[in-house]
Amino acid sequence: MLTSRLGVGDKINPMTYTTTISIDELSRFLGETDWAVLDCRYSLADPGSGRLAYQAAHVPGAVYVHLDEDLCAPVVPGKTGRHPLPPVGKLAESFSRWGIERGVQVVVYDDYPGGSGAIAARCWWSLRYLGHAAVAVLDGGWVRWRAAGLPARVGVEERHRRQFVADVQPHMLASVDDVQAARLDPAYRLFDSRSPDRYRGENETIDPVAGHIPRAISAPFAENLGEDGLFLPQQALRARFEKLLQGVAPEQAIFYCGSGVTAGHNLVAMAHSGLGIPPLYLGSWSEWITDPSRPVAVGLD
Repeated sequence: MLTSRLGVGDKINPMTYTTTISIDELSRFLGETDWAVLDCRYSLADPGSGRLAYQAAHVPGAVYVHLDEDLCAPVVPGKTGRHPLPPVGKLAESFSRWGIERGVQVVVYDDYPGGSGAIAARCWWSLRYLGHAAVAVLDGGWVRWRAAGLPARVGVEERHRRQFVADVQPHMLASVDDVQAARLDPAYRLFDSRSPDRYRGENETIDPVAGHIPRAISAPFAENLGEDGLFLPQQALRARFEKLLQGVAPEQAIFYCGSGVTAGHNLVAMAHSGLGIPPLYLGSWSEWITDPSRPVAVGLD
């Protein structure tokens, strides 16, 4: 029997997966026409490696999704972060091309080292932002799928086109002005989803400025996972985020990371814990630092 993966506020079929799904659960639905599997493997160090890995072996029926090409707009130097939000029309067209419409259950996965789902979470967030709640991250990702000896295919696959109709959820997206206001308001919480060293301004190898947004609280996305690489139990996740929120309502929190990708992992975990989906500052640190007048903090707040 399917288990519900609903987050707070979801009003859809309770048998729909909206946060995570196990490899065993997914394996029972391979080949179902109303299930779409998206392979989101990607490496910042080698952006082409994910597609090659997909072509070598992937979950049967999966289509490949490239973070830069499919889920992001081109970078505008000095203005945007490293992974800007594309126009709604572009995202809707991609989802249509991948055979997604109302009633289709979507599963997204990756092989992000030490944080399975960290890249796939951006695809999850994008679908949720456009109003498609039936999307779940494969718990354990490709690594666990292969370790279990589950089937795989080679080459490139496509799905029959369907008509995706966007229903934008503007409350899920925070602007830089929202962040400016939130960091100065004690009734709000701002969370940095990067690793603790990058939050402190140490070992910064990606962005030209090190540190974090002042008053942001360190909330590394990797802490959503146990030693087995799976999401922590729902109650453990809820306890983690309630402690971080310090009594503030989830909707009064904003999450960011380096470029609006791995912060999505925290949002998946929040939804899975039953606390809903707080806003994402998608521009994140890489957008914040494009304006030298914006303050920067290093060390611990």
